[in-house]
Amino acid sequence: MSSAVAVEVEGLVRVFGKVEAIGGLGFEVSPGELFGVVGPDGAGKTTLLRVLAGVLRPSAGDARLFGTSVARDPEGVKATLAYMSQRFGLYTDLTVAENIRFYADLYGVPWSDRPARLERLYAFSGLGPFQGRLAGALSGGMRQKLSLSCALIHQPRLLLLDEPTFGVDPISRRDLWLIIHEMVAAGTTVIASTSYLDEAERCDRVLLLHEGRRLGLDTPAALQRQLDGRVFAVEGPDMVALRRVLGAAPGVRTVARYGRTLHVTTEPSGAEAVAALAGSTGSGASTIRPVPPSLEDVFVTLMTGAASG
Repeated sequence: MSSAVAVEVEGLVRVFGKVEAIGGLGFEVSPGELFGVVGPDGAGKTTLLRVLAGVLRPSAGDARLFGTSVARDPEGVKATLAYMSQRFGLYTDLTVAENIRFYADLYGVPWSDRPARLERLYAFSGLGPFQGRLAGALSGGMRQKLSLSCALIHQPRLLLLDEPTFGVDPISRRDLWLIIHEMVAAGTTVIASTSYLDEAERCDRVLLLHEGRRLGLDTPAALQRQLDGRVFAVEGPDMVALRRVLGAAPGVRTVARYGRTLHVTTEPSGAEAVAALAGSTGSGASTIRPVPPSLEDVFVTLMTGAASG
């Protein structure tokens, strides 16, 4: 394994009964990279992270974390990582400080190292004033910050985050991503799953996952360039009629609602059809303008293509 690779996944398969949750995945993650895993519910995100964490054994294939095989030595990989699950897994009847202290004991953090680490964790998480509060009395955002602090107390080389901002308010989402970016800047490798495509755009690279299989893997900008010149915002008074007619137009791949606007992705030659149809729906004057593709536009297009293929 190259020293330039932190995580190496080859032909990874995980089967539950007759269901193939992960189907032959392969990718690499570099040290210090913020790597996003994106997909809807049921895409296999949690299964993938649990296999990487050594919690689930692969049905076939392997993953190596800093050279240690998940298939052959699942306990060996755990010393280098921290895994933060989507569900709050800390002790609600312990205080903030007691939870962090428990995880410091669990990971064997030397007593001499604890004061400096705790000071830093309390500083960037904002949990300092709440050290004596029971974890069960924390808000959703503060609980996630506590989970992240417990995961970071032993300074892992690899951090696995399963939808860390799920159900969290916008301010706490921002704060959590600031903490994650600070950890990456300090050299920690992070693999984070998310269903929020705007969050995925924060990552260095993104794995688009659908039904356990890879739809795409690249930087957000490179993925978005796949649809350059083929995404249009269409507006009109009768959005229902616009969506129906545009969805049936030749050369149109997808039509998705964004508030009061429809995002229409087309084949390279589909722009003229969109313009003509937008003006002929009988719903009044409609506007059409090219817009930069979002990562969501890319994912919806790829997922629709996979379903039709």
